[in-house]
Amino acid sequence: MENLIIHPELQLEGFAAADLLSQILAKIRLTGDRVYATTLAGAEPLRLDDNSAHICMLRQGQLQVRHGNEPALHIRTGDILLFPHMPSALSITAGSEHTEVVICRFWFDTSSFEAMVFALPWSIHIRQADAAAWSEGILHFMLLEADDIQPGGALMVSRLIDLVVIRILRTWVQQEAASGWLKALSDPRVARALKAIHESPGTHWRISTLADIAGMSRSHFCERFNTLVGRPPLRYQNELRLSLARSLLLKGHQRVGEVGFAIGYESEAAFSRAYKAFFGHSPRDDSTRADTPQT
Repeated sequence: MENLIIHPELQLEGFAAADLLSQILAKIRLTGDRVYATTLAGAEPLRLDDNSAHICMLRQGQLQVRHGNEPALHIRTGDILLFPHMPSALSITAGSEHTEVVICRFWFDTSSFEAMVFALPWSIHIRQADAAAWSEGILHFMLLEADDIQPGGALMVSRLIDLVVIRILRTWVQQEAASGWLKALSDPRVARALKAIHESPGTHWRISTLADIAGMSRSHFCERFNTLVGRPPLRYQNELRLSLARSLLLKGHQRVGEVGFAIGYESEAAFSRAYKAFFGHSPRDDSTRADTPQT
């Protein structure tokens, strides 16, 4: 009689079962639709499609990449570039010799954790020495699938691009060159707090508790977390659980109230208000979208 309300226990996508990087990368979803090779003459510009993200894998020659007024990047044979955002501010030019580039075109899905995608820099550069162990094999496979017109080929291409993006981000973290929320994974203290949030996103965390987990003072923890992740701890948790809620709703099979309780909200009304404030529409809109047959 002490508690007559039984809150549903939904499976929150295996958050507690995987390592932290896997947990975070699982929130980034993308769709890839094209892999192709192109050749450039000396000083010829490389043009990328608007409204898309890209991976550029340099098979031969050199590229010079400029972004606004920032210093140019010099890309050599075997290097890989990830451009997470639209290429409108990019200028990419071949060197003085024959250049061959493999391009993977993709876009981040709207159900992805948008704060994570937006926090990525304009480019991520993986050098040949760090990519050689895996890039040639998967590149060969991607080009084979791109030329394959058998049923299921488009899905294979998309899955392979997804795999390469994850591999690039993982290599970037291992190099300790990452920035933003990925850089936070290289800080052992902040990473402990991130791990706690991701393992239990529905918990009503207090700053003092997270600071204790990190082994830091409350003020130092807040400052360090905000510097590395780009947002305060409790705002990060709230964005995370709302993004998780949207994933659950878009998959269907759960009611709005069930999802709200599962991620830690005490009432459906409070959940709906927070959801609408973050996404700009109600959770019922996404729930209805999941129930509507696609034509």
